[in-house]
Amino acid sequence: MLRPHFIILGGFLGSGKTTAIQRLGEHLTSQGIRVGMITNDQGNDLVDTQLLRNCGFATQEVAGGCFCCRFDRLMDAARFLKSDVGPEVLVAEAVGSCTDLSATVTYPMRRLFGDSYTVAPLSVMVDPIRARRVMGLDAGEGFAGDVEYIYRKQLEEADLIVMNKVDLLSDARINELGTTLSEAFPRAEVMAVSSRDGLQLGAWFDRILYSAQRPRASIDVDYDVYATGEARLGWVNASLVALGAASFDGPALLLALARELQRQLVAAGAVIAHLKMTLAAGQGDASNVASIQLVGNDVEPTPGRSLDGPMTEGWVVVNLRAQASYRFLESALRLAAEKVGGPASAVSLSIAFVQAFSPSRPTPTHRETMTPG
Repeated sequence: MLRPHFIILGGFLGSGKTTAIQRLGEHLTSQGIRVGMITNDQGNDLVDTQLLRNCGFATQEVAGGCFCCRFDRLMDAARFLKSDVGPEVLVAEAVGSCTDLSATVTYPMRRLFGDSYTVAPLSVMVDPIRARRVMGLDAGEGFAGDVEYIYRKQLEEADLIVMNKVDLLSDARINELGTTLSEAFPRAEVMAVSSRDGLQLGAWFDRILYSAQRPRASIDVDYDVYATGEARLGWVNASLVALGAASFDGPALLLALARELQRQLVAAGAVIAHLKMTLAAGQGDASNVASIQLVGNDVEPTPGRSLDGPMTEGWVVVNLRAQASYRFLESALRLAAEKVGGPASAVSLSIAFVQAFSPSRPTPTHRETMTPG
């Protein structure tokens, strides 16, 4: 590859993007191909960055806004990785509440930096359980209309719609969803994978690694509706110190905290978009990290990485996104920490840092609106 291949992965909160790019990174490094990762968030202290670095990937983070509003920082991160590790492939994971990535990121990148990078087709990843609900195939908790507007616009602009987590549903239900998505969004090629189990990833990898994006007319996006949808979502990033009077089970602590948060949010009528947490042993030991995530009101928290044995102290990083007031989400986290790490517990949990907000109105650095010739 003469120029680094630049892959941008979009998709709504909880669709499994981080696991997907981890699998892609493992696939590339197993072939001796150098790879760099770029993560993205509206705030700071991102779980995804910690997890990817823990896997050994050179990773830069673009914080404080989506790629479209932090375009220059995205390109700065790419330049840093080029000078630091000389990657043949760059993989950028966009924040899950962002849309209009083709018009505001990939098309400007092709125009301004086409001599420096080959831009891959835009992949948009979906969780099939949430996608079936959004597409009207199943009943269940759902988002407000302006939040679903963002979700559908992500699909509308996709070159590739990647149905992830296909191991969670029967073949018949996945096929029904694939047909529905193909009919609703005919511009996109629909693919099915399971990043967690490593199923059917080869065809998707080939499409994004060995082809370039073909520019098309930009989709129409009502930025007033887009901004209202983002503002309806609460964002909490936090760090907590866990101290045990004796050794304790770190993954069990994460599970208890996730379940308590879920209980409070469901009782209050919030709609959980995504909860991710990591627990590092000692003072943030990046070599020994447990993780857990939760992607809905009516599903069980899913453990990820585990820990090497019990621990006596650790550092918990929490990323919570839900359709609810960010003030309520912060108070729910504080109460959950008190209940799980209270006087009756063998572990104390104290909040060292918390950042709670709703995303501000998206203001892209660039937007390509021309119909390609």
